[in-house]
Amino acid sequence: MNDIKALTSDEIAVALGVSKEDDAFQLTMDVLGEIGARRKKRRSKKITIRSSAIDDDDMPLSNIKFNVLNHEIVPHQELVAIEDEESALAPWNLFELDDETGEPRLAKELLPKILITDPVIQVIKEAVEKEDMAKAAEDPDHLPLPAGWLADRVLKVVRKSPSAGVSEAYRLIVEGS
Repeated sequence: MNDIKALTSDEIAVALGVSKEDDAFQLTMDVLGEIGARRKKRRSKKITIRSSAIDDDDMPLSNIKFNVLNHEIVPHQELVAIEDEESALAPWNLFELDDETGEPRLAKELLPKILITDPVIQVIKEAVEKEDMAKAAEDPDHLPLPAGWLADRVLKVVRKSPSAGVSEAYRLIVEGS
């Protein structure tokens, strides 16, 4: 096709063996013109919109972050209440005698660790803090969560297993490795 485009109209008439005033020549030139027009790249009719141009009314859920706990491959995870830690961890005999007091204490440091920066922990933290803020708004005497309230807490992980049915695991939330 590129070779044909390079030809002049006189050269095309000679190649066809007709004169330039002949109807066959005009028909051939019209066909070549249509083929050339079809081969031109056409512009896309897609429209792109910048996110800054979109109102909050257009996308009401745009400010909600992805909740990792809602994903199908993430097992159920929850914080164990501080008062329930001893009973939840009792089957693993994690009680040791404290060197200073001589009394038995729960040795949570023997549990597998999970960092406080883990996405699951962050989602749980945000949910608990949001709930605490709602309680504070209702009750002026409500004590807010202390700083560092999440460190050294126990996380319960419940997994569904085809062989064991349901398995429970516990992890200690730590601030650093």
